[in-house]
Amino acid sequence: MITGSTGSANMVKLAERRVFSHSFKPLYNEGMGLVEEAAEYLDGDGRLAAKELPRAAAGLYAAESMRLTTRLMQLASWLLLQRAANSGEMTREQVAVEKAKVRLDTASVNEDAPGWAELPEAFRSLVRRSLRLEALVRRMDEEIYGPEAERAFEEPLTVNPVSDQITLLQTAFGRG
Repeated sequence: MITGSTGSANMVKLAERRVFSHSFKPLYNEGMGLVEEAAEYLDGDGRLAAKELPRAAAGLYAAESMRLTTRLMQLASWLLLQRAANSGEMTREQVAVEKAKVRLDTASVNEDAPGWAELPEAFRSLVRRSLRLEALVRRMDEEIYGPEAERAFEEPLTVNPVSDQITLLQTAFGRG
């Protein structure tokens, strides 16, 4: 590390090196694998397990599954944008503009909440793993692009987050 008045400008950002190199692939695979695993679970075993839950736990399951899905959509969008930059399909500047729409702070219920322990272990595991991945990605994002408070959001908040996600996915795949 270089010290002095220009030290921070010349500091190596490990997260940036990871995201913009071949070592990004394992992170990308982990994230997209988690998205796929959650989708399969929610459409299969999770749907069956939810029908067996007591009323309070069933409500918690419904709310948490929506949060899980939202969190994973946001993570997938971020990962796709970084992959597009890594492969040269988008510039870092284009990614920075598009990723300003991505939220990496999806809330989740505390594990001490009533009904949490009644939720299926496979579901609780998906939630925990998604929260860990979100925390990792958020730290990497802040190191690469700067803290949330310092970002200039040029576009106003929209009222249709699903449309925003579809636009992000289309942009990442070059179909926008």
